[in-house]
Amino acid sequence: MSQRRMIELHAPAEKAFLIAVDTGQDPGWTAEESLNELANLALTAGAEVVGAEWQNRRHVDPNWYIGRGKAQELQVARGETGFTLLVSDDELSPAQQRSLEGVLGVKVLDRSGLILDIFAQHARTHEGRLQVELAQLEYQLPRLTRLWTHLSRTGGGIGTRGPGESQLETDRRIIRDRIKKLKERVDAVRRHRETASRSRDRRLVPTVAIVGYTNAGKSSLLNALVGSVEALAEDKLFATLDPTSRAVKLGDGQSAIVTDTVGFIHKLPHQLVDAFRATLEEVTRADVLLEVVDASDPHAAEHRETVQAVLGDLKAADKPRLVVHNKADLVAPVALDGDQPAPVLGDAVLISAKTGYGLDALRARLSTLLADLWDEVDVTLPYSEGELLSRVRERGTVEISYRGRDVRVHGRVVPSLAGELRAAAADWRAADSNGAGPPGDAVSADPSEVDGTPAAGGHV
Repeated sequence: MSQRRMIELHAPAEKAFLIAVDTGQDPGWTAEESLNELANLALTAGAEVVGAEWQNRRHVDPNWYIGRGKAQELQVARGETGFTLLVSDDELSPAQQRSLEGVLGVKVLDRSGLILDIFAQHARTHEGRLQVELAQLEYQLPRLTRLWTHLSRTGGGIGTRGPGESQLETDRRIIRDRIKKLKERVDAVRRHRETASRSRDRRLVPTVAIVGYTNAGKSSLLNALVGSVEALAEDKLFATLDPTSRAVKLGDGQSAIVTDTVGFIHKLPHQLVDAFRATLEEVTRADVLLEVVDASDPHAAEHRETVQAVLGDLKAADKPRLVVHNKADLVAPVALDGDQPAPVLGDAVLISAKTGYGLDALRARLSTLLADLWDEVDVTLPYSEGELLSRVRERGTVEISYRGRDVRVHGRVVPSLAGELRAAAADWRAADSNGAGPPGDAVSADPSEVDGTPAAGGHV
């Protein structure tokens, strides 16, 4: 019998060669360091990195990005490595992309195109796919000419007039129409999120958004706070795109809605910020931001600058924020034991979402930060205000004292809830002063009270 040959059903990994230009205008990042991050992006996209080169220039070449001579040298590198994909660290203009493709005869992508491809692979929900498709179409529209070179009028003469241009314009019109429809659908997503947000506001539940650089451990932190696997957490860039919101207990009956958002990255394509604005608006609506920083990354300071820049684009840079230095188990041996108490680093908290180290301190700091945003109250209410008292426990840091004929509430609550408490306390005082008795109160008077007035103060 003849031996059967196995057919490979999976396409072989593309061999990627990386290029960058160092103009010295990116403080904190050298071209080599930026290429290391680009290599991780390429690996996440499924490519095999076979080489990299960078060039020091005062500015990028407007036609070739790296200069014509350097582009021709890449032909030698292609013969040595056999790369089939060239990836630049900066966004390429359509002219630069066409020039490099013409010289090398391989597919050329830039950092933005690579990130968009990763997003397309990782989008799981309908909302995520909508936003990724919108970003891709807006990215491809100005680069559309290279997709129709087989129909373009490059040679001139009989038989070459018309079809190229007409097909190109038709394709552009189709893409513009598709972009318009996608924007309408993304706007519908935004309106749905606003409705859900108003519902949370009516329940008076504080909201917290987890932000940070990609792969800093945001999803792992959410899972650790909830106590179960609620969001996909992998050691990959942009492992998750779709936001996940869960209720998290902070202690003393207090809880908050914590949302894991998409990660940020150096040179994040502006198309993604625009397309994912409906998702990222969870950041703008949150009461507090949890900024997660990878404590083991040497570029943690630069990562924070990137996060700050994106938050500035979202008009959320000045929101109350708690900085969380994650992955402490990689830098502090004591963090390997999740039961050890964690130190407080000024305005930040050192934690390990993996081992649980520092999570109690994080909950306490988050609870305090939320309380600092609230109003202080000291009121007395009747027992009939049970529903209001229940909401106070859920969204407030208060002490509740049950007395003979009333309940004293002392602490800090959200401003809207503080208004309800003061109004209820005023009604209670008015009813009591009119001699009508406490509405709905069936509890006998406290012997310590004189003439129906509580001995202990507490009215606002």
